[in-house]
Amino acid sequence: MANHKATKKDVRQAAKRRERNKYNGKTTRNAIRDLKAAKGKEMAEKFPEVAGMIDKLAKRGVIHKNKASNLKSKLAKKANAAAAAK
Repeated sequence: MANHKATKKDVRQAAKRRERNKYNGKTTRNAIRDLKAAKGKEMAEKFPEVAGMIDKLAKRGVIHKNKASNLKSKLAKKANAAAAAK
């Protein structure tokens, strides 16, 4: 365990950040799952919101920027195909 006051504070801050990152990551994964389950126009309407969540994770360093790009690209393809089908 940490012995210095500043180190103890850093441990507390890291724990807070870890919890926040876990929450935001899980929330985004659930939103992606719901987006994939959506059909047609509904999928196209939800896509910008989910893309914003993915961008926010990448900006904060929770996921890599290339992973964010790959996720958004795959979801955009599905959303565009679903919108065009109906």
